[in-house]
Amino acid sequence: MSAAGADWLERSERENEESPARAIKLLGLKKGMTVCDLGAGTGYYTARMSRLVGDAGKVYAVDIQPKMLELLRRRLASSGIRNVETIQGAEAETNLPDASQDMILLVDVYHEFSKPQEMLRSIHRALKPDGRLVLLEFRKEDTSVPIRLEHKMSVDEVKMELEPEGFLIEKVLPDLPWQHMIFLRKKS
Repeated sequence: MSAAGADWLERSERENEESPARAIKLLGLKKGMTVCDLGAGTGYYTARMSRLVGDAGKVYAVDIQPKMLELLRRRLASSGIRNVETIQGAEAETNLPDASQDMILLVDVYHEFSKPQEMLRSIHRALKPDGRLVLLEFRKEDTSVPIRLEHKMSVDEVKMELEPEGFLIEKVLPDLPWQHMIFLRKKS
């Protein structure tokens, strides 16, 4: 997504279409957690996550687009948010510290990866042993979701692509209007 895609991320219809407020509650974030918004864009989720983890917690906001990170930094500064660290990611690397994350959230991002296996290995390294990866992806199985097919994923596709990289689906929540909310843990 280009920085011009920032309008899509910040559209006024987003709450009705995706229910991000509900999604944030379902994450179960707690004070003091270290979490990552991977593919953070303008920080729509980052800012909300930062409030939930509080001053004792930390949010890493990772994006590969410098323009998005610039917009995000402006948002954080204007909101007075200080518990977020922005990181320039790469196609195949999160650039997160190893074993540092309680949770890594990808909101409509996974299907955009150009090197998904390499990125999943980087995510796996960045998660703590009991950390969780959470994917929000538009439901491919639901033809009523008005999103282009290449921007959707099915639960079966998630299972097929992520299990070989060391992840297991823990639960799939059907609580959002258009998206799957898929919680994954590292295989033991």
